[in-house]
Amino acid sequence: MNNGDTGDVGVDAYPNERVVIGLMSGTSLDGVDAACCRIRRDGDGPRDYDVAVESFVTHPYDATFRERIAAVCGESGTVAEVCKLNVALGAVFAAAAGDAADAADRALADVDLIGSHGQTVRHVPEPQALPVGDSRLRSTLQIGDGSVIAERTGVPTVADFRTADIAAGGHGAPLVPFADVALLAATDRFRVAQNIGGIANCTALPPDSNRGNVRAFDTGPGNMVIDGVVELLTDGERTYDKDGHLARAGTIEETVLDECLRGEYFRAEPPKSTGRERFGRAYARDFLAACRARNCADEDVVATATALTAHSIADAYRRFLPRMPDEVVISGGGAYNSTLVGMLDDAVDADVRTVEEYGIGADAKEAVAFALLAAAAMDGVPNNVPSATGASRHIVMGKRCSPT
Repeated sequence: MNNGDTGDVGVDAYPNERVVIGLMSGTSLDGVDAACCRIRRDGDGPRDYDVAVESFVTHPYDATFRERIAAVCGESGTVAEVCKLNVALGAVFAAAAGDAADAADRALADVDLIGSHGQTVRHVPEPQALPVGDSRLRSTLQIGDGSVIAERTGVPTVADFRTADIAAGGHGAPLVPFADVALLAATDRFRVAQNIGGIANCTALPPDSNRGNVRAFDTGPGNMVIDGVVELLTDGERTYDKDGHLARAGTIEETVLDECLRGEYFRAEPPKSTGRERFGRAYARDFLAACRARNCADEDVVATATALTAHSIADAYRRFLPRMPDEVVISGGGAYNSTLVGMLDDAVDADVRTVEEYGIGADAKEAVAFALLAAAAMDGVPNNVPSATGASRHIVMGKRCSPT
């Protein structure tokens, strides 16, 4: 196994069952989510994997470190700071893996593999001209180096998943659909797996889903605009609306909501992906200003931001799915916001449930997904979903890093 090697390996070259830790840090910048899983493979597709979650932990960032990460995600980041944080985050991710192993009552020596998404600091989904030649490619950058994780833990690590899909002409996002098929596809129901993290993304799972018939894309903001306006309204004293208390006390400003939903991103056809570059702090400031111009109280601002998430999700279903789903399964931090869940329930003609009803913690699903993506990479099983990302072909994503 060589650092950076992305070549395929035979599907029978590795044992059927592994202990894999998945690591994820999302756009909310709360910390590193880590899930320790037992993963068994009985075939070559996503539905041939069986996943049992042994533990889940979140290794939080302290406030100063979180601000440093936020700075490099914005326009004030420097190459020097990105360089430092790439290594520093690798160490933090390694510590989170150790926490997950401890919580599963395992030594790291008992862990076969780590899969790490890293921390996205820049995602550019629109094709850009390259400095040489006439090629145009999308680009993305995740930091938290896999070699540092492997060295600190002594465990082979698969990291940097997105760039392989981008090299094949895709968006490098969303990547979770492979796991959604494995974990949530049904034989008799049209189900949508709806993650609501900083950004919201959906995977449409028709009955008997496989990699060829799913559609997935980022629907728009998840918690990002809600969190952004709460931070602005409280001068940073609060970073989110706990259980939707503020939104529940407010009134939706329909004019602002309607104006936002006419935005370019919501009208764009999939495949599509987005991030902090579009819906980050600058968007939250503009959103707050638009609400203030309509004489909104603080609670009204938060209610309208929450409605933006719920209605943009429902609008995406109406625009881009063949029909409304029978069931919506929510994961991510938004699953704990009962006001948001209630607004979504009102906006869609479907049963709305949380992923916890299916035995997976709402905060854990994306970390579990990267454990599964890493296992597939080591099995040589293509783990992208071109119908979701727009890539030209199925490929094995992830760079393999071995302890030195």
